[in-house]
Amino acid sequence: MAENSFTLMTYVSPFKANTSANWNAVSSDMAQMSHFCRQWRLKPSASKTISGVFHLHNTSATHELSVYLDGQRLWHECHPTYLGVTLDRTLSYREHLTKTAGKLKNRNNLLMKLASSTCGTSANTPQSSALALCYSAAEYCAPVWSRSAHTSQVGVQLNSTMRLISGTLRSTTLLWLPVLSNIEPPALRRKAATDKLVEKIVKHDSWPMQPDIFNPPLLQLTSRKPLWLDLQPVEIKS
Repeated sequence: MAENSFTLMTYVSPFKANTSANWNAVSSDMAQMSHFCRQWRLKPSASKTISGVFHLHNTSATHELSVYLDGQRLWHECHPTYLGVTLDRTLSYREHLTKTAGKLKNRNNLLMKLASSTCGTSANTPQSSALALCYSAAEYCAPVWSRSAHTSQVGVQLNSTMRLISGTLRSTTLLWLPVLSNIEPPALRRKAATDKLVEKIVKHDSWPMQPDIFNPPLLQLTSRKPLWLDLQPVEIKS
C-alpha cells in the first residue's frame, strides 16, 4: 500500500473556536479524508499529521484541538511549519522571525571570520558572501511576513551584516549602512520581492489569489497591513 504525505488546512471561525461542535466537524472532515485515501490506496500517517488553530481569542491561547484520524488523536502543534515558514496562533510571524534572527546571528559570526581574514581580497567578496549567506536566509518568503510588526528582529541582524562588510563602527548612522555596503535597505528589498509576486499573480488569471488583489476584502484589523494596501512598485538594482 502506497503512502503519501499531504497537508489539510481547515479554517474555523475564531468566534466559535471553543465549541466542541466545530472540533467534531473537523474530525468528521478528517474521517472523509481518510475514506478518500483508502479509496485511492493511500495510507495517511496519523503520527506525521498535526493540527493547529489560528485565532485572536487570547483567553483560548492554550486551548488544544481534539481532532482524531482513524481513532488516533492528532498532535496539536502551536507553531506549525509550512513550506519553511513557522506559523503562530495570531499569524504575526513572531516565532518565524525570531528563528530567522538567530540563524542570521550564526551566519554573521561566519562572515566576521571572513572579514577579519585575507581570504578573498576582492572588494566584492564580502558583499557577495553577505548576500549569499545572510540575505538569502533573511529574505526567504519575505512577501509573507514583510508587513509583520516583528521585522525589526531581522533588521538588527542585517544591520550587523552591513557593518561587517563595510567596516563601519556602531557610531555610524543606520541610514548610511546601505550606502557604504552597496546593498539596498532590507525594507526596500522585501517590498521589491512582494512586487515581483504581485506581478506574477496579475499575469495568472487562474490563481485564487488574484481576486484578493483586484477585489480585496474589507480591512477588519487596523494592525494588519495586507499587500494590496501598497501596490506602488519599487525598483532595486538586484
